[in-house]
Amino acid sequence: MTTAITKVNGEPVADEPRFDPTALAEADAVRTRAKAEAEALRIEAQGKADAEKIKAAEEAERQRITNERNRLKLEKDQAAHNTYIAEQKRRKEAAEAATEKARKATEEEEAKEAALVAEQQRSERIWKWGARGIYAVGLIIAAPIQFLAFWDKERPFLVAAPALLEGLALAMAFGAAWAVAHRRDVMPYRIGIMIGACIAAGINLWHGIDEESIGINAGIIGALASLGGPIVLMAYEHGIAQKADGIPSWRERRAADRKAKEEAAERARAKQEKADAETRAAKQKADQQLRADVEQTRKDEDRRKHHKDVWEVAEALRSARGSQYVTEQIWADAWYRVTGSKVIGVRPEMEAESRAAQARMKTITELPVMGASSQVGSQKAPRAKKDPEAPDGRRFNGGVPPLRRAGDALPYCDAAKKQAALEQADTVAANKTI
Repeated sequence: MTTAITKVNGEPVADEPRFDPTALAEADAVRTRAKAEAEALRIEAQGKADAEKIKAAEEAERQRITNERNRLKLEKDQAAHNTYIAEQKRRKEAAEAATEKARKATEEEEAKEAALVAEQQRSERIWKWGARGIYAVGLIIAAPIQFLAFWDKERPFLVAAPALLEGLALAMAFGAAWAVAHRRDVMPYRIGIMIGACIAAGINLWHGIDEESIGINAGIIGALASLGGPIVLMAYEHGIAQKADGIPSWRERRAADRKAKEEAAERARAKQEKADAETRAAKQKADQQLRADVEQTRKDEDRRKHHKDVWEVAEALRSARGSQYVTEQIWADAWYRVTGSKVIGVRPEMEAESRAAQARMKTITELPVMGASSQVGSQKAPRAKKDPEAPDGRRFNGGVPPLRRAGDALPYCDAAKKQAALEQADTVAANKTI
């Protein structure tokens, strides 16, 4: 029982506040709770502000990435468009260049053809008037000689004889021109020209020899004039006839012959190359067939020697199927029929030995280790040796044990877990026995 002291040495003692630990603890708790709530509110507000900042930063970064992607896409599209425009421009320029080149080539070809036609017309015109001029000159030379030869006062009508003789060749020349123009036979007219020219030349030569007033020189010149004019005119008409009939000239025939010879040589060369290629291919095929036959013979001898039972079945299958030799498919079927194995070369006893060896290896590799060496210490790295003079850390850590967290220790492997389970089972069985 507690007695309250009211007086000390006869004097009253004033009332003093008593110490109340419960109220102090409650006040402390209220202050702590208020402080914690304020701190929580501050942390929450700070977290929301940080979250807003992070969200704004993420949104800005996302918008920046989007803008960057749009910019890159726009640049890519612009580059592709520029490339397309450049390609279209290049194709257009190439097409225009090709068209211009073709146009220039056509114009050059047309110009060459026009120049050739103009040259042909010019040369033909010169040749035409040159032949007629030669005929006229020959007529001028030969006609006076014949007039002198046929002039007779008693028979004046004979003065028309030169016109008949020279006019005969001229008329036949005109007939030859008509025949060429109307695509008729020109040979009779040419014969007539030569007959008339020969008669006129003979008369000029005879009168030149016979009459001293004319002379041998004039007779020879008159004969040549009578022959030269018709011959030149006939040569001109002959060329015109060949051109109208499409008969090639000697130069064209020579060019055609040369081209034909070149084409024949090219065909002969191609034919020879083809024959050589066929010969090489046949030789290669024969060599391949020979090597295949030698290899087949080797395989047949080897199989017949080392696998007699399978070979007999393979020969039976080959004969039944009408094959020339034992193919790989026939040999695989025969091997399967005899040994039951789909793998060629593997027999039942070989398969049995292989499976037994595989089983032994599996048993050895999965067998648990019992005894003193059962603890699998190799799952952790060896602990580093500590210096004997080093202080014990446990005495200087303030009495607080070290804090261990998940993941500090290395995980055990499957073999260690299996070994631990086996030892635990053995321990439980031993305890039950005891």
